[in-house]
Amino acid sequence: MPAQPTRSGHFTADRIPLRHDDRLQLVRSKVRGPFAFLNPTQAHYKHKVHLPPIQTRLGTTEAPISTTDAAPPLDTATISAANIEYKWTSRDNRKGRHALVVKSPSVEHPEANVSTPRSSTHWRSILQTIWLMITFYPVWDISWCVAYIFTLGSVLWVINSLFVFLPLIRPSSTFHNEALVGGGITAFVGATIFEVGSILLMLEAVNENRAGCFGYAVESVLEERIDKVETGNGSSPKVVPKDLACTHHHQNKHNLVGKPHQIHRDTSSTPILDKQQPSKNDSWVWCPSWVELKTHYFHELGFIASLSQLFGATVFWISGFTALPGILNALSPGLSDGIFWTPQIIGGTGFIVSGWLFMTENQKHWWLPAPTVLGWHIGACNLIGGIGFTLCPAFGYDTSSWAQYQASCSTFWGSWAFLIGSLIQLYESLEKTPVSVEPLA
Repeated sequence: MPAQPTRSGHFTADRIPLRHDDRLQLVRSKVRGPFAFLNPTQAHYKHKVHLPPIQTRLGTTEAPISTTDAAPPLDTATISAANIEYKWTSRDNRKGRHALVVKSPSVEHPEANVSTPRSSTHWRSILQTIWLMITFYPVWDISWCVAYIFTLGSVLWVINSLFVFLPLIRPSSTFHNEALVGGGITAFVGATIFEVGSILLMLEAVNENRAGCFGYAVESVLEERIDKVETGNGSSPKVVPKDLACTHHHQNKHNLVGKPHQIHRDTSSTPILDKQQPSKNDSWVWCPSWVELKTHYFHELGFIASLSQLFGATVFWISGFTALPGILNALSPGLSDGIFWTPQIIGGTGFIVSGWLFMTENQKHWWLPAPTVLGWHIGACNLIGGIGFTLCPAFGYDTSSWAQYQASCSTFWGSWAFLIGSLIQLYESLEKTPVSVEPLA
């Protein structure tokens, strides 16, 4: 009796990414996820290229390579692009990102090698994205809003940690009610910002692009070829980022809670996703149905991680509220343990679980790290931050000086971990078309 396929090894029929695109071929052996009982988190696609007639490839005509819906000429051939793959991941799909994998050129089919954008690790690409972090504010993009809000919240927590930690390591810098007023107000505002960011994170998770989109177009470009035999003009395919080929949420620039309208084909090139999604997926989702939760979202790693983040932030907010001056200094020791320190333990645990799940979502296996993926580092930083925010109340129950020192110190390095992770997430939200290069085998 053949073994039953795991849930992580295949998509359900109505959730297959890019299922409307006949130019992208799913590599079923590369559909995977870190947990067998959850939905896939990664998939690879090969892109089909219509080769021109043989005389075009020899440079005797200027007819472009076919990249439109029209049927190709009878003497054309359709083969997979030799040196590119499209990598779909559940995280990239939520964030509106389109990952291209560039492989070593093919020797067997050199005419199928496609010109590609430069790698995302190139210094120019890195500087360009950093510049966008400073100058570009796409408030209509929920993924950017999530990253920006968490960055602001992390900055508040860094300031909070300075209010409560500096008096312990440099008493001469202390001013009246520094920890109570400064620490209390920044804790409340920081916890509130984290709560807002977590709500947006959940909305992002339930409004992922169900059909997926490639986000690139394969265009024909004329280039001069010079070799020992002849000199002539030939056409070669080139893959370029294409906004018109994207149906993710950030294409709607009118408001934060809407989806883009139907995309019209650009006849000069090939927007890869041509067909409109079913009408039921065109509206913004505030809360999925119970059937969708049971059949899909409770098996979706990114949704579970976002839910854990929201749960942790909600419970943690109780501590932010009770930290306000006039409340914290009026609590008895027992009540302080119950409604100030304990919610931090529970909330911090939610942050730990969320960070670990976001890490594993980017991994091929739950035990195999993925240090080359931005999302993995974001999850790792959030995991470290969650540990710091959990150790703080663990030490805080003890009123001795060394324990209070460790509690404040844990908040200090934990808040910095959250800030670093949030800045990486902000970078990620602005890098919509990452290109990675696979080394030669």
